[in-house]
Amino acid sequence: MPAIAFAVLLLNGFYGHLLFTSPYDQEINKYSIYVHFQEEWNSFPANVLFEITNVWSNPNPTDHVYSTDFSNVSNFDNYNFNNLQFQDNRGYVELKHQFSDCNSSWKPMTYRYAIDSVRTQIELIQGSELNTDTYVSIIPNVKTVNSVESNYYAQFIPICSDKKITSYEYSISIDDRNTWFDVYFVDSKKQFDNYLKSKKFNFYTNDSCFGKSYTSFSGICENISGNSGLLILIPDNLSRSLTKIEINLHEKI
Repeated sequence: MPAIAFAVLLLNGFYGHLLFTSPYDQEINKYSIYVHFQEEWNSFPANVLFEITNVWSNPNPTDHVYSTDFSNVSNFDNYNFNNLQFQDNRGYVELKHQFSDCNSSWKPMTYRYAIDSVRTQIELIQGSELNTDTYVSIIPNVKTVNSVESNYYAQFIPICSDKKITSYEYSISIDDRNTWFDVYFVDSKKQFDNYLKSKKFNFYTNDSCFGKSYTSFSGICENISGNSGLLILIPDNLSRSLTKIEINLHEKI
């Protein structure tokens, strides 16, 4: 892969202006959410980084397009305000990076697309990836062996859709195998609010629409509201300084 990447970068040096277009047809909405726990959490002073890729069928592609390498966050200046928030009287700071509520898209330059494609093929051979599509990740379902009763941190990740009813495939993984997550497809952010108020919420109950106590999970949830999203619960037992959670969403055509 390094040799291929070098060749593509060399081509970029000669034909860079031709490589700032993406061969990928669908709209890609890509952003991250950084969470820092305060003293009230057992996980203090741990941090969580959610990395979200949402591929969807936008009938009116946006003019707001960026192509900067998303892995280098120093190149971006599009952050929301650094807000102190609370769940169950436990404080945390949340910072969203490049979040546009589906109103901007990420178009990888051709050399980035080539490198990502090679990486996907390697992961496919290794068995850590089950899909050949570079930006639609499907991964194996892996249950944790460490699940116990815990308080949770909750995060809502909205889908992108212009339809009243749609279908989505999705995957989620956490890089710390000593913890886990629960994930539920819910019909709107209202269910996230319900969880925060009472720990009770409604979710789509088909087997592939939710997963409990996993370190990696993929599913397809059909005939869901266009206002839907993922409700993700992370146990308050994090010991790493930074835990990364990767989320991939794909609207089915």
